[in-house]
Amino acid sequence: MDKNVESTEIIAEAIPPMGFRMIAREFKKDRLAIFSLIVLVIILLTVFIGAIVVDQDKVMTVSILDKYAEPGGNFILGADEGGRDVLGQLIIGARNSVVIGFAITIITSIIGVSIGIVSGYYGGVFDNVVMRIVDFIMILPILMIIIVFVTVIPHYSVWSFVWIMSAFYWVAKARLFRSKTLSEGRKDYVSASKTLGSSDFKIMFREIMPNLSSLIITNLTINFAANIGIETTLTFLGFGLPTSVPSLGTLIGYASNGDVLANKTWIWVPASLLILVMMLCINYIGQAFKRSADARQRLG
Repeated sequence: MDKNVESTEIIAEAIPPMGFRMIAREFKKDRLAIFSLIVLVIILLTVFIGAIVVDQDKVMTVSILDKYAEPGGNFILGADEGGRDVLGQLIIGARNSVVIGFAITIITSIIGVSIGIVSGYYGGVFDNVVMRIVDFIMILPILMIIIVFVTVIPHYSVWSFVWIMSAFYWVAKARLFRSKTLSEGRKDYVSASKTLGSSDFKIMFREIMPNLSSLIITNLTINFAANIGIETTLTFLGFGLPTSVPSLGTLIGYASNGDVLANKTWIWVPASLLILVMMLCINYIGQAFKRSADARQRLG
């Protein structure tokens, strides 16, 4: 009986951890990733719960008497040039920036990964046509085109901005995953699946795509952080979200005024620090997910 128990324990230890167990194992090895995950969760919970509680209309109401009110009293983080609460704008703006960054990342990843895998798998004329379209979009001055769309589109909103960004930022993903699929398509497991009569859809999205999971996770992480940065930059330049919608870029945009930059740091520093912390946390968490995906692929 004892031998059976010992053999069972040995077998259990020999079985490689999969799924959440493997992810948890990689996070346990990296204290910085655990700390980053905790910090990011706290930030997101605070931002999203706070955005539900905070009244956006009240926050964005102009109060000339409170212009550039310093932190303390009625305003924990002070007020901007319109007498609007910086803390309220920070909470709502962070929520908007995170939602926009996440939405753009998911939409562009679905489009880019799918088109890249299909194009790389089938190859031939279809691949040539798709890649020429990708090449054409990539040589366009995308930021200038986005600025034009933002300027001319009537009834411009957050989701208008998301769709405009998503329309152009999938092409790099398509090219990347197309090249990886070309190399994966030559491997024995793909040939074996074709011989066994597996459908093309199953081969592409149930066999090839899982083997690209490490690259997908890394790409998602980098692009999530980058998309938040792009939204913030465009808003800072005045071509992002509408002026009535709070954003981290809106708060940082006040720093373009020399007096605010030097003497009224409570307006733009909190947003800058929040962006920096979120970017670092997302990158450290992404590295841990990448290691877990790499380990899973090595173990088959």
